Amino acid sequence: MQREQQIADNLARVRERIAAAARRSGRASEAITLVAVTKTHGPAIVRLAQAAGITDCGENRVQEAEQKIAALRDLPLRWHLIGHLQRNKARRAVALFDLIHSVDSLRLAQTLDRLVAEQAPPRRLPVLLQINVSGEASKEGFDLPGGLDNRQALPAFYATIAQIVALPHLELRGLMTIAPYSNDPETTRPVFRALRLLRDDLARRFPQAGWNQLSMGMTNDFEVAIEEGATIVRIGRALFGERIA
Repeated sequence: MQREQQIADNLARVRERIAAAARRSGRASEAITLVAVTKTHGPAIVRLAQAAGITDCGENRVQEAEQKIAALRDLPLRWHLIGHLQRNKARRAVALFDLIHSVDSLRLAQTLDRLVAEQAPPRRLPVLLQINVSGEASKEGFDLPGGLDNRQALPAFYATIAQIVALPHLELRGLMTIAPYSNDPETTRPVFRALRLLRDDLARRFPQAGWNQLSMGMTNDFEVAIEEGATIVRIGRALFGERIA
């Protein structure tokens, strides 16, 4: 009961912070989806989170998620893949996740499109494109440091996006990024702003796709991300405490 109450209290505090950040940016808190990052937390903890009001869970690794999702099939949860996806695990990811945040190459997008096409009945897989706008070498994503300011890289980037938009079995919903870790969330604001401006540009250039979602912001910086336009925030430590591994 103590752990259950702790998660419920943490969730209430996070939702209050989301609502305050939304008010500061003139938005409704209902427009922001909280994805609880459940990686390294077992099914029992996820059950407590769901009982407290969590509806969306984020996992980094396909293998860990596969076992967890199987154990929690009785719960009405939406599952998000927020970690790097290797193409050799794409088939399993297509079967498991409601939204894949981390499409980071044309080849991965083409692989996912082909795998979805093989399924029956036909459907479209919701995805986000992961963009590395910070330029950190350790970050995955389409390499576009500086976003729209990177004029040299933009033509090739636009050509790639045009090919992804044309894939018939992917439902493109927007962009995702991971900002550099910092104890000062203000230092991440330019990264989030760059992603939003890039999203706005892509929406004008490729109106046939959906660009409504911006997945950005974690425990350290989600309030700044919301102020800059985030519609999905991915939060683990503020809900569950430090990761086990």
